[in-house]
Amino acid sequence: MLSDKARPIVEATLPVVGAHIEEIANRFYAHMFAEHPELQDGVFNRGNQAEGSQPKALAGSVAVFATALIKSPQQLPERLLTRIAHKHASLGIRAEQYQTVRDNLMWAIADVLGDAVTEDVAAAWDEVYWLMAYALIHQERGLYSARGVTAARVWRQWRVAQKVPETTEVTLFVMQRIDDRPVKTSLPGQYITVNVLMPDGIRQPRQFSLTRADDGEHRYFAVKRVHGGGKPDGEVSTLLHDQIRVGDELTMSVPYGDVVLDDGGRPVVFVSAGIGISPMAGMISHLVAAGSRLKVTLLHADANEASFPLRRQVAADLARLPGSAMYVWYEDGSGSELPVTGTHAGMMDLTGVDLPGNAVYYLCGPIPFMQAIRSHLLARGVSVHDIQYEVFGPDLWQADTD
Repeated sequence: MLSDKARPIVEATLPVVGAHIEEIANRFYAHMFAEHPELQDGVFNRGNQAEGSQPKALAGSVAVFATALIKSPQQLPERLLTRIAHKHASLGIRAEQYQTVRDNLMWAIADVLGDAVTEDVAAAWDEVYWLMAYALIHQERGLYSARGVTAARVWRQWRVAQKVPETTEVTLFVMQRIDDRPVKTSLPGQYITVNVLMPDGIRQPRQFSLTRADDGEHRYFAVKRVHGGGKPDGEVSTLLHDQIRVGDELTMSVPYGDVVLDDGGRPVVFVSAGIGISPMAGMISHLVAAGSRLKVTLLHADANEASFPLRRQVAADLARLPGSAMYVWYEDGSGSELPVTGTHAGMMDLTGVDLPGNAVYYLCGPIPFMQAIRSHLLARGVSVHDIQYEVFGPDLWQADTD
């Protein structure tokens, strides 16, 4: 909680800081990378930096946290903090790096707001920062400990055993371990970070959901080619698709991710769109491997069946789960050759869809898609505690703001 001295100051200055928070974030990143260029290597996604989504994400996260300190200090945004902590752990973030972030963030606040940042104002916002930082450091320390690793040892080399085209835009990577160290098991729904060496010598990290249950020897993840739509194409997805070959090595983290399947005996409904099928495929694979008898329903939206990644794996796994069902929505209105329970045309619309009672829901896809589905489920009486959703990219803070 904020101190008695800091609380009224933060409350009074939150509007002006909030009004300039994106400018502060932009100045922060520019200054920090100028002072610490090494942080651009293997830590930050420079694609997100270039398009401005990373500064916006930092701004949003800080604003959400500061607002919670004022409005509901007993109920901090734990889901936001947990998502960030898992992402940080998958990047090997170290506690001492928070001091570097603090120094550059406070510099940016003073640089943007000028004389408005008095000594007391600076001290109050420093308190906000460290409350958030210590909450994350504490969680990250626990995540490293649970995996039996340090921040420096989250990484390991793996060899590309197979590259399997799933669609014209999605490729499945089958990775094989190359040493005798035990493989850290994943929980159903978790992801790994791949740290890819780019042609200019800079490593770039990206997170990918694991799409199959562990076998002790392999990791499976799917990569969608990112098209820029008038901007540069995704540099990592393009390199992975076009230049990485079978036999090449990639640096991968141990698995992390807070959205994991809870096999509590209740029916499970997976709701996905596009490449959002990836964590769902991983969870369904885990259920098959465990011989589960849960009632499972998959609802998936895509442009058409040919663009539906991992569809053959998912269909085959669902066939091994008694009482399972799969419904698909294809935007172009085409039919399905998969053994689906039902096919619908257009965007996903759950109106009139018979959903199992007392179910737990898992969502993954674009944030507007998840927000719309979540709102529909809440309107149908589904408890907020029974809806989990996976968020990738720099938009972690956005998911809880609807």
